[in-house]
Amino acid sequence: MTTHRLLVNEGTFARVSALGNIEGTGGTSPDGLFVRDARHLSRWLLTADGTAPALLTATGDGCVLAPAGTRDHPPAFTVFRGQAVAAGALTEDVVLLCNQGEPVAVELELHVDADFADQFELRADHRTYPKPGARRSVTAVPGGVVFHYRRGETWSSRTTVTASPPPHRITGDGTGRVLAWRFDLPPHGRVHLSLTALAAPQGRPEPSPPGPPATVRERMDAGVGAFVSARPRPRDLTSWDELALACDQGLRDLARLRVPVAGPGGETLRVPAAGVPWFLTLFGRDSVLTSLFALPYRPGPAADTLLALAATQGTRHDPARLEQPGKIVHEVRHGELAHFGQVPYGRYYGSVDATPLFLVLLEAYTAATGDPALARRLEPQARAAVDWMFRDGGLGEQGYLRYVSDAAGGGLVNQNWKDSPGAVCFADGRPADGALAVCEVQGYAYDALTRTARLARAVWGDPGWAGALEEAAADLRARFRRDFWMPGAAFPALALDGAGRQVDVLASDAGHLLWSGVLAPEEERAVGRRLLAPDFFSGFGVRTLAAGQAAYHPLSYHRGSVWPHDNAVIALGLARCGLAEEARTVARGLVRAAAAHGWRLPEVMAGYGEDEHAAPVPYPHSSSPQAWAAATPLALLTAVRGTAPPPPHAV
Repeated sequence: MTTHRLLVNEGTFARVSALGNIEGTGGTSPDGLFVRDARHLSRWLLTADGTAPALLTATGDGCVLAPAGTRDHPPAFTVFRGQAVAAGALTEDVVLLCNQGEPVAVELELHVDADFADQFELRADHRTYPKPGARRSVTAVPGGVVFHYRRGETWSSRTTVTASPPPHRITGDGTGRVLAWRFDLPPHGRVHLSLTALAAPQGRPEPSPPGPPATVRERMDAGVGAFVSARPRPRDLTSWDELALACDQGLRDLARLRVPVAGPGGETLRVPAAGVPWFLTLFGRDSVLTSLFALPYRPGPAADTLLALAATQGTRHDPARLEQPGKIVHEVRHGELAHFGQVPYGRYYGSVDATPLFLVLLEAYTAATGDPALARRLEPQARAAVDWMFRDGGLGEQGYLRYVSDAAGGGLVNQNWKDSPGAVCFADGRPADGALAVCEVQGYAYDALTRTARLARAVWGDPGWAGALEEAAADLRARFRRDFWMPGAAFPALALDGAGRQVDVLASDAGHLLWSGVLAPEEERAVGRRLLAPDFFSGFGVRTLAAGQAAYHPLSYHRGSVWPHDNAVIALGLARCGLAEEARTVARGLVRAAAAHGWRLPEVMAGYGEDEHAAPVPYPHSSSPQAWAAATPLALLTAVRGTAPPPPHAV
């Protein structure tokens, strides 16, 4: 039985225990009610007659509890809790049911508090951040309490907790409060209690009460159902039933992970956030790749993502945020620490690949839909993105898109998709340093130049610029094959370091080059088959690093683990190169992994092979649901469309 439940809806999420409680934990999986990067409830603990009732059963949106009892003296009453989240709100129904033919008196208490902790404070790295002038307070209101948080003159937020019927008394020390009721249950009768928590983050009004959980779930289920059942339906496009199940689960998760953001004209968009618990916000790279995977089946996320990224595109040089004109944002945060500049992530541009991927998505969307209107609207942003690649990105002067560590500024050491410290390393484990040119990013750049040339010629009526872009792409492709290819390994280097040396570790990033088309056909075939060798392929997916190298670690975030989205790009690349059976092999492994996770692929899995353990081993810090993992089955469907499903025993 799961120890926690996760409720996600409309850019808000709550992580509660199986009993429906919040106790203010931190670390790898903090609990609480979270809105715009802040915890608006850090305590939400229900007790009956002074103790927490025991769990009888739990579902995704509720649980059944009862006080202690025995076979001869069963519990006198049962507690039914139903919970749901809506935009900025947690709503709960509590029903007390008398189990006997005599009346029962129950003293019910709800212990509540709101610490307003920034998500960055709750991470497992145990960092602390000074908060001069911060103060918390609580006031009583009809039917409940309001928790207030202020810091200086520019930051204010609150959480309002109300109940119907109102509590009979409210007590507490510090900012914590205990809302108490005395209920007299008639024989075999019941009483009903409604609870609501409304979050008003800095700069946002308090939302309207969303109604009871059943009403919220009905609205949410209708929206999710419409997204999942829209045409084309993946389940109608394949006879591979297990892949169809994974696609359906992925669509359900993508629907719930959409968050509202503003577009270039202030319009409200709904984009795929990166994931829960840490990344329920717009992420350039993650949102683009998620939208690319979903594009053949659901083009809406791609359109909204392109507009959202255009609205946040860099316009000036700001070293603190790594902002540069034309650069596409890495992530957007709304929390207190970002507001006061204690973390650089308010609008952070520490991503070397989001900009070329933006251009790839723009052309892919135009080609998939046959509608050039969005490309026409975003022509200025596309031109600015290309300018960034050649100017500040390094493609012009240095020949490749490069980045340097932002650790000194509190940002990311690595700024490709493998963004953890030490992820870009030599085969012996030494981290690469200097201005790094990572291989898959050059492939994205080549693809971006090629695709943007198509738009320039067909949509923008600029054949001269199209020719210049095609020439730059051909030059990049020739140089890349000269500088990155390692003849002895018959495999591309992961990167070039600041001194131009090949970073010689064998890494899954090479599989992205099959998708972008920057390699020669014979090189593509060699790389594609090498990725399916036993040291790379675990049976559940391609490892981020081939096993047997000194740098390999099966429980490392990026140095031996298996990432579904990484494998999705690889599968698409294998299919593009005509390596259909290899693409099917990758798809089979990931579908087996999905089956082992209730059809929901996690963000990342440990790198242990099926020869070491028959089922995929979970990675202990994996986000789930996570957007590009949710969209991975859709990419797999694209990669294997038109081929027969595997026999049942292969899944």
